[in-house]
Amino acid sequence: MKINAIIHPAEEGGYWAEVSALPGCVTEGDSMDEVINNLRDAILGWLEVANESKKPDSIISRL
Repeated sequence: MKINAIIHPAEEGGYWAEVSALPGCVTEGDSMDEVINNLRDAILGWLEVANESKKPDSIISRL
């Protein structure tokens, strides 16, 4: 599965990232490597919570 994310420079330094297909799925990091690693964790966590709430069909239709 391919999920697109947008990585932004943070005003205070570092980066923050968002996944528009997964509302509320955001993360941050001090470096590009850190924000990418954190993004993987955030996406997996978001999908896990969505699966536990029994809403995977509505999620997959947005991807």
